[in-house]
Amino acid sequence: MPDHVYKVIEIVGSSTKSIEDAIDNAIRRASKTLNHLNWFQVVETRGHIEDGKVAHYQVILKIGFRLED
Repeated sequence: MPDHVYKVIEIVGSSTKSIEDAIDNAIRRASKTLNHLNWFQVVETRGHIEDGKVAHYQVILKIGFRLED
């Protein structure tokens, strides 16, 4: 079994529903163009406020994936 090499990228997910939905949206979209996704790390969480309410969530993720042999 060969040793694996991994790459880490940073992406931003967003949602009007929740932080979890923003994470899911980011991973779902990344998985359309990247193979072998293995893990993620939430680096930053932020949001937008309108009329005293949370209107939009944003999360910055680091995503790790294995490079193809």
